[in-house]
Amino acid sequence: MNQDMTKNKVVSVVGAGLVGTLEACLLAQRGYQVHLYEYRPDIRTLEHVPGRSINLAMSVRGRTGLRAAGVEDRVIRHHGIPMHGRMIHNTDGSTRSIPYNKDRQCIYSVGRRFVNEVLLDRADELPNITTHFSHKLVSCKLEKGEATFLNTVTGEEVTREADLLVGCDGAYSNVRKSMMRQPFFNYSQNYIPHGYMELCIPPTPEGEFAMPPNYLHIWPRGKFMMIALPNQDRSWTVTLFMPFPLFEGITASEQLLSFFKTYYPDAIPLIGREKLINDFFSNKALPMIYVKCSPYHVGATGLIMGDAAHAMVPFYGQGMNCGMEDCVVLNELLDQYDDDLAAALPAYSAKRNPDAEAIVDLALYNYIEMRDLVNSRSFLLRKKFDDLLSTILPSYWLPLYTMVTFTRQPYHRCIAKKKWQDRVVKNILSVAGMAGVGAGVVLAKTDSLHTLSCSILSQLSTLLTKTWAAATSVPAIRQ
Repeated sequence: MNQDMTKNKVVSVVGAGLVGTLEACLLAQRGYQVHLYEYRPDIRTLEHVPGRSINLAMSVRGRTGLRAAGVEDRVIRHHGIPMHGRMIHNTDGSTRSIPYNKDRQCIYSVGRRFVNEVLLDRADELPNITTHFSHKLVSCKLEKGEATFLNTVTGEEVTREADLLVGCDGAYSNVRKSMMRQPFFNYSQNYIPHGYMELCIPPTPEGEFAMPPNYLHIWPRGKFMMIALPNQDRSWTVTLFMPFPLFEGITASEQLLSFFKTYYPDAIPLIGREKLINDFFSNKALPMIYVKCSPYHVGATGLIMGDAAHAMVPFYGQGMNCGMEDCVVLNELLDQYDDDLAAALPAYSAKRNPDAEAIVDLALYNYIEMRDLVNSRSFLLRKKFDDLLSTILPSYWLPLYTMVTFTRQPYHRCIAKKKWQDRVVKNILSVAGMAGVGAGVVLAKTDSLHTLSCSILSQLSTLLTKTWAAATSVPAIRQ
């Protein structure tokens, strides 16, 4: 990094959530003078923080961002709960575990508030970060790096001009709304027809976890599902996902209990009958949105990151991880371009947009996998096949989930590799099917054995040769 390029430059970051605070820290570490604005009061002073889910699944991409800010150990070693796989709950009350991969790698359940507070503490440690709480963005001029904020405590409006204005203000970003007035800015948003509601499984009377804690628990039910992640206080955050008409159709306690007895019978004693009724009818189903847009920058003075640039549904557990990786990617490009914002910001848009749109799509796909496919025999067989090939060719064949969750392989490349793997599997199954038909013919016509064997061996040899050639032409996966 070029300290001479950064020490006199001022950056305004809008949004002191996970991504905004991390980005403020990384920019400050480079020498920029950073002003971090947040519309809420300091969450470290609040008893209850309003907003989204209280826990998150952290994997390699998010950990890389925390490491860059020097706080990975504070979160992972002293707070995170490892989850080594999925625990599937069947309607008869039985369970079965599915490890994430053959190497027993894990993701971590972490508290959103805890991670945010760790990052805010880190920001306080950096003398060139000034944090402004209770400041709501009123308007901005991205081409000038200018923003006007309302101090919600004093009622005063303040306008600040910076060399760079970074919007990390979430899925309903006001910075992005300003960017939408720029020519050639493309934008789309979509709500999915399913909503979510958070419930809670409390600790046991002995203060312990009510279920095995080192798993992401899933109740897949075809068109809908329920999941649970462990919390540090031994409770579980339970999230019910299903179409809005199903939520709206449950209007009485008897209907709710009947629904749970049919689809989630083992969850009733875990949550508690009265607590289930009270929590369900005290809450409402909330919508889920995904956003795609491009480019992410305006000249050398404006940029959006995290959910402001690529909000996604939560089913791949990559929203936070992708947002934190945004910060890492920008940091890497600032290194590459010696902190020349005029070069680094366009490069960031070009590099990050294909990956962001890829994971937005993957998150939608994973909802189908989690609520339905994990119960299918073909899914389990394919998983075993992927694990076998990843043992034989670990640098060239990794399952999609492993690539997304346990490497920093670009998301769009993960999809490309998965498509290539699907073609290979299809070819192998075709040859296997031909071999089965051939075996039947042999049983009927023994004198054809030699000809058939040669044909099958020739087909297999050709397929394996092509597969190996394709594998060795694909760049090795970067861990």
